[in-house]
Amino acid sequence: MSRMPPLLRLLLSAVAILAAAGVRAEGRLPRSEPVPGGVFVAALHAAPIPPRVTYNGRRVLVVGNERNWYAVVGIPLDARPGKATLVVYEPGRAHTVRFRIRPHHYPTQRITLKNRRMVTPTPEQLQRINRELTRIHSDLRHWSPALHVDVAFRTPLAGALTSPFGARRILNGKPRKPHSGIDIAAPAGTPIRAPAGGTVLDTGDYYFNGKTVFIDHGRGLVTMYCHLSRIDVHRDQRVKGGQIIGRVGRTGRVTGPNLHWGVSLDGALVNPLLFLPKPAVAALRDRDRSARSVSTPTRNSPVAP
Repeated sequence: MSRMPPLLRLLLSAVAILAAAGVRAEGRLPRSEPVPGGVFVAALHAAPIPPRVTYNGRRVLVVGNERNWYAVVGIPLDARPGKATLVVYEPGRAHTVRFRIRPHHYPTQRITLKNRRMVTPTPEQLQRINRELTRIHSDLRHWSPALHVDVAFRTPLAGALTSPFGARRILNGKPRKPHSGIDIAAPAGTPIRAPAGGTVLDTGDYYFNGKTVFIDHGRGLVTMYCHLSRIDVHRDQRVKGGQIIGRVGRTGRVTGPNLHWGVSLDGALVNPLLFLPKPAVAALRDRDRSARSVSTPTRNSPVAP
């Protein structure tokens, strides 16, 4: 049997070490909840380098190490419940992983906005909105290579969860798209912190979203922060988990100061709460219940018209 040349053996060893050390989850994966707008986590075979995985033709985030790789799949809100398939490409072969998307009921929210143009914009405003949506959608579908992807998120701020993910919105009696993130109410000026490390992909001031920051965490994982009063980071800036990126505000389409937090995974907007530890989720909900007991909490409105 022929021996592998020392240089080739060294190169392959280096690739394996980088893959095992770099593309990993920091001890905690998102909760697997295969519903429309949810996340499906699939354990994959051990391998020296991460396999390539696709879902409906889209690249899927893979994290872990050479002993344990995991596919972390974003399921679009408009996905039909039923059978679904991942394709896993490994050296010399491809195989499938089948799973089932479960049906899920999301609540309906009725919201009254005083500014009618935030519900029915003028033709000129619609032109601006359409330009902005093209840019926003491009940011949310961004994919970049990364040796390190941290999926163990922390809460961006301590506030009250006033609007859940997936809620069907009725604005001034007009049906609008489902809520594609969560709303966290907090006093204006409250610091907003990056939930994990990444690079500032983009910033802007949009008609509906107001002042907004996008963070690229790598390999198709992008987070979005809307309605800020102030942006404290700039494009292409590296940020660490816990670093302040801006302040809570009421810019764009809102009814009070709060943060709209969105998570895009593999190009699909999914429930951010699945990336947080359960005690953090419970704290957000407890603060909302406490706020409801003393006053009417503020809520912001959805990302798209």
